[in-house]
Amino acid sequence: MSEHAAAGPIEIWAPDGLPDFRPGDDLAGALARVLGDSPQGLADGDIVVLTSKVLSKVEGRLVPAPTDPEARDVLRRRLIDQETVRVVAQIKRTLITENALGIVQAASGVDGSNVAADEIALLPEDPDGSARALAASLAELTGCRVGVLVTDTMGRAWRTGQTDAAIGAAGVTVLAGYAGMVDAAGNELFVTEIAVGDELAAAADLAKGKTGARPVAVVRGCAHLVTGAATSSGAGELIREAGYDLFRLGTNEALAAGRVEAVPARRSVREFAADPVPPELLEQCVADALTAPAPHHSHPVRFVRVAGPRRTALLDAMAAAWEEDLRADGFSADQRAGRMARGDILRRSPELVLAFICEDAGPHDYPDARRAACEETMFTVAGGAAVQSLLVALAARGLGSCWVGSTIFAAEVCRAELDLPESWRPLGSVAVGYPAAPVPERQPSAAGEYYMSVE
Repeated sequence: MSEHAAAGPIEIWAPDGLPDFRPGDDLAGALARVLGDSPQGLADGDIVVLTSKVLSKVEGRLVPAPTDPEARDVLRRRLIDQETVRVVAQIKRTLITENALGIVQAASGVDGSNVAADEIALLPEDPDGSARALAASLAELTGCRVGVLVTDTMGRAWRTGQTDAAIGAAGVTVLAGYAGMVDAAGNELFVTEIAVGDELAAAADLAKGKTGARPVAVVRGCAHLVTGAATSSGAGELIREAGYDLFRLGTNEALAAGRVEAVPARRSVREFAADPVPPELLEQCVADALTAPAPHHSHPVRFVRVAGPRRTALLDAMAAAWEEDLRADGFSADQRAGRMARGDILRRSPELVLAFICEDAGPHDYPDARRAACEETMFTVAGGAAVQSLLVALAARGLGSCWVGSTIFAAEVCRAELDLPESWRPLGSVAVGYPAAPVPERQPSAAGEYYMSVE
């Protein structure tokens, strides 16, 4: 038997006779009296489970509300905004939020059920603190060592329907770790943790119900989970840290965040891991890039993946042409070597993609030099948009990239080595691969002097 399993039968009951609590009522006194007078009584090791609505009433977390449905709904939405730290997901009228306690649930727990028609209830401000105070008061009034759980109704990812979960706790274990233990078949358990606080909350709700005016239940038979201390880590243990939450955002919100972050996520990566890039992944990125706008409903952009011996031959020929230019500029051998080393990234990257504008695929012919130059600029901008789209598409799929403009300075060499038409004008090279190290986030900055508004 596991050290976290009950030693015998588990009993759960919900007593009748509790009042409709109001602000300032003596909750501990009422519970001690009703539970003490019940046939089961209250004993050491019992766990008292109460719905958070009881605390909301006793602690005055009730907001006067109009009875008109439309006006009531307006107030409810304002209260949700007030209680919300962040919106996790929204689908139509359903709003999943995180409140100041770190609890993620519908509408930050703002609720109009089981309260008067002219009231709306908010969650207790400190459910763990309220649980500690109640556990201590019950121990003093009854002499019993008890645990206390405060619960609220929540939905669950991937599952239809709601269940009660623990949002406050004192004197009771809420998270039972099984790591290092052995199952019945002799297998060692490594990461299993059981949310016993939530299991107790859900089980107790079977006795309490949602409409029976029995907001408190007692669980007996789980004394091994009762610590007897009025101070404990509380239900906060059950809240997953954001860094480990794989579902921190809803689908729509995650997609929206991805769209916002797509362009800033594009960083120049100059060191790549040795892992190969799947060909179909690279092709998908190119397909995305080709959705960039182009003039005259044309498709002038071309991408060429260069690999194997052709890649080596191309880069060798481009390096020779570059060195000749540097020599003509008067650079020394050491200076030439230093400058040319910058191009080594095109040899190191797992993949190399070259971008071109095909000047036979869309540009208009103009008889005058001015408009001809404008047309060339317009198509160059279209090519740049496609290159940027490629860089963003690569980053969105976890690939690193670095745009290098060297082919622009060696257009003839590039076309000759790759047997390309004269009409293909190079727009640079893109080194592609998985980053060798995590790519640091780009710190946001204002447009500042680079942005101007003229009215």
